[in-house]
Parts: sequence; C-alpha cells; structure tokens
Amino acid sequence: MTTPSNTPLSTPTLSIPTTTLADGTSFPLIGFGTSSMKGRGAVDGIAAALGSGYRLLDTAAQYGNEAAVGEAVRVSGVDPDDVLVTTKIAGGDQGREATRTGFLESLRRLGLPRAALVLIHWPNPSRGLALETWRTLIDLKEEGKALHIGVSNFRPEQLTELVDATGVWPEVNQIQLSPALQRGEAVSFHREHGILTEAWGPLAGRDGLDAQFALRKLAEKHGATTSQISLRWAVDQGIVVIPKSSDPRRQRDNATLEHVRLDDADRELLATLDLGEDAAWDSREHEEW
Repeated sequence: MTTPSNTPLSTPTLSIPTTTLADGTSFPLIGFGTSSMKGRGAVDGIAAALGSGYRLLDTAAQYGNEAAVGEAVRVSGVDPDDVLVTTKIAGGDQGREATRTGFLESLRRLGLPRAALVLIHWPNPSRGLALETWRTLIDLKEEGKALHIGVSNFRPEQLTELVDATGVWPEVNQIQLSPALQRGEAVSFHREHGILTEAWGPLAGRDGLDAQFALRKLAEKHGATTSQISLRWAVDQGIVVIPKSSDPRRQRDNATLEHVRLDDADRELLATLDLGEDAAWDSREHEEW
C-alpha cells in the first residue's frame, strides 16, 4: 500500500488545544470535517490533515465517504489508536435494531473495530425513533463499540426527552454554530448539563460570514484570516470546531490560532454578526434521511 505523495509523515507541526468530555476524557477543540469530500481526493486530503497534526475526524453514514476516511487513517502513517473518528446514524437507520445494523455497517466501511464517537445525525421527529436510537447508542457504548455517544442538531427540549426516558445525557451535541449563528441558549444549556458543544459550519460560508466588514476588520487587526477569527471565537468558549479543507495550507491555518487573542471589544463586535436562533436550521422541521 502506498502513501499519498502529499501526505506529510514528519513530526506534526500543529499543537491542537483540547477540552474534556463530562467523564474527564481529553478531546481536541479543533477537528477535521469531511462532508462533501469523496474518493481519492478525500483520502489524500484527510491523510494530509492527519499528517500535519489533526486527530479528530468527523464523518457520517450520510456523507457516503466512511470508506475514504478509513483508508486515509490507514495510509496516513498515524497510529489508528491515536485518531478519534466520529460517525453518525443516518435518519433511515433510526430505530432499535436498525441503528445497530447501520452502525456496524459504518464500522465495516471505516475498517475500525470501534468509533470514538457516534451521534444521532438529526432528531427526525416525524419518525418518532430518536429515543429508540438513543437506547441503542447507550448499549453500543456499554459494549465498547462506541467509546462516546451523543447527538447532532438536537434542541434543548429534544435532549431533555432522551434524558427523561433513559437518565443518560449525550456527551456531545453537534450543532450549526458560528459567529453568524451564535446559539447562546443552546450553548448555555449544554454547559449546564455537561454536554460538549461541537460546531458544524463554524465558518458559515453559506451565510456569507467571511465577507462581513466586522470580521475582515478583526482579521486585519490580528494579522489573521477571517477563518482564524471565527474559529478562535468558538474555541475561546470551549466549543469544538470541525472546519474542512482539501488544501494542506488552509488545513494548517485553520488549526493555527495561537497568535489570535480576541479581547472584549472584539467579542462585542462579533456579537453584532449574530443572525439569531431563527436563522439556524430548526430540527423540529428540518429532517435528513
């Protein structure tokens, strides 16, 4: 098996900050997102990210790239035990037994004996199967097939429904979050209940965040990119971010935030960019299968 030519196997150049899960387990504050990455290009891009120092990878059954993620881990030269792979249960795999089958298929595609973290991708309330799915994730954790379990795109009341029935809080909730969608109520709820907030879309490309004058002003002030400003803002709050890029230089830039030191005035300026909760995808209505 050959290693992609653009994959660095030297000592990692990145020093990625960490936070902790509720049980005290260390967890990277900066991970690598893989949605929309496919095929050989995905393998090369993900392996390059691992070679430069990323250790948290985010994928999902719905992304159709779990096999590429697993291949990237194998060819990267990084010890697979050092890589934290997150995958997610697709909407069509919700339900007591379907979740188990879907998850085991994810492991087969990844070529891994277990996942570091498995999430319910969306609540999909029209199916009414989120609780059954959560019960199966609890079982999978007890069996050691998933080291940690959580959810994605769940609102506080949807989280409470799971806990009221099982007594088990999700360890992570991955939600749409950026300076354009600051989600203060959700973040506060997570913090109160020991849930780690993870941000998807932390650069808010679909919201035109990087074109905002306030963000460009702060980038100039700190000698940084607009992406680095957005990511620093989240990391400063203990929020995990999972930016994605196939460009090795941008991959490194997204995880190089030490030189960015936001002050209170910076945070006040960024607060003006928040579009409000109503601008985020509402998981009471938005469903994905």
